[in-house]
Amino acid sequence: MRLVPPRDDDDWVGLSSEPIPVGRAVAWAERPECGAVVLFTGTVRDHAEGRPGVSELEYEAYEEEVAPRLGAIAGEARKRWSVLGRVALLHRMGKLSVGDTSVLVAVSAPHRAEAFEAARFCIDTLKITVPIWKHETWEGGSDWALCSHPVDEVAS
Repeated sequence: MRLVPPRDDDDWVGLSSEPIPVGRAVAWAERPECGAVVLFTGTVRDHAEGRPGVSELEYEAYEEEVAPRLGAIAGEARKRWSVLGRVALLHRMGKLSVGDTSVLVAVSAPHRAEAFEAARFCIDTLKITVPIWKHETWEGGSDWALCSHPVDEVAS
């Protein structure tokens, strides 16, 4: 699936094997009434705990559940911070190399406090509620990531 911003919605959620369009997501999140856009990107790093020399990650997902759960996270953020402008929650799947962007959260709001708080809520909730798993390849072998989180429902 290609990650294309919606035309008639202020929430952009998606999962794709294509690179995440970071610049396009930031530009999409900007709104005339919003003075703040907070961007978080997660990138593949060259190590993991106890696993030096990581060369690639492979993300797998329960694809049918990802978009609804991302949508639920955006909806919950809007309940908590009613002033939000736009919310983007995008994740990549498949094989990624060191330096590739694996996840993006972009949130716009009239002021920075709400944008920062909502973005933090979105990435933290995504990590524990969306069924996406990573398999790491490093100098000593390959296996599922040690920091995998249990999949929970979005807390209200």
